[in-house]
Amino acid sequence: MTGRKVIDRTLLILDIFAQRAVSAEGKMQVELAQLKYRYSRLSGMGRSLSRLGGGIGTRGPGETKLETDRRHINRRIGYIKNALKQTGVRRDRIRGARRESDAVTIAVVGYTNAGKSTLINVLCESNLYAENKLFATLDATARRLPFSEGVDVVLMDTVGFIRKLPHQLIEAFNSTLEEIADADMIMHVVDTSDPDMTRHMEIAEELLGRLKATSKPRITVFNKIDVKGFEDVPYDPAFNTKDGTVIPVSAHTGEGVGYLLEELKQIAKAGNVSVRLYIPYSDAGALDHCRKYGTVANVSYEDDCITADVLIPRSRLPKVSAYMIK
Repeated sequence: MTGRKVIDRTLLILDIFAQRAVSAEGKMQVELAQLKYRYSRLSGMGRSLSRLGGGIGTRGPGETKLETDRRHINRRIGYIKNALKQTGVRRDRIRGARRESDAVTIAVVGYTNAGKSTLINVLCESNLYAENKLFATLDATARRLPFSEGVDVVLMDTVGFIRKLPHQLIEAFNSTLEEIADADMIMHVVDTSDPDMTRHMEIAEELLGRLKATSKPRITVFNKIDVKGFEDVPYDPAFNTKDGTVIPVSAHTGEGVGYLLEELKQIAKAGNVSVRLYIPYSDAGALDHCRKYGTVANVSYEDDCITADVLIPRSRLPKVSAYMIK
């Protein structure tokens, strides 16, 4: 009647994802979701073509086209899955390297367009792509937040959540969503200017449950308080914030970002331990180990040993614990 193409909600979301995909991995993930969506609807398309024909058998051009499309889609799905599997191996290596560096990994999650990328840009002085539109971020991107005292903090930007996220997308973006499950902590960013913010928080909690990440330590950030003041937010502070702590910020104006940085700094310090070491000259290489993984201060070269005050990650402490007693 309208002469316009009619699409359903899932296809609309897939189309938006296709427009936002930038990296090769993101494009493959979107294509995989599109192929799975299309495959489940091929039979309906085939019935619109002729299924009758002369010659041997009764299959007409419609049935032949249906089988050809199925084979092509199956081959393409298999190819993309193998390519994404290789990408997953690379992601595993990157995650392993982050664990080796003792950095605290925080997955920044939340409903789409909550301001996650903008907040990371402000905190890390980075230039992640950020726009006031749905699904501006499709790739899990890491940005390091170094502190002079304590371990580094790595903030992981993730794809935004949405109500009734199509299962094809959840399956296709599984390797990206694994970053959330693997993180040490969760930073849940909430758009306080949205009238449905409480429902958005519930949806985020449901998806975190599907990823088995609800038990992780949590920081809840109420963003966009420049649009709607924190005191005007109709919200129960005990709801879905684990410890009831909420940090109100405005990624746009920078208001409250200092408090959030201080919270992250305390998290970084918690991963370290301060000790005094007495290192024999024969084991002077241990000091290089401390400089590589921690912070060394007040170094004194005495007659029988090197004395140093060291701030080092707890996981690295066993290698130098023998030097804690003179």
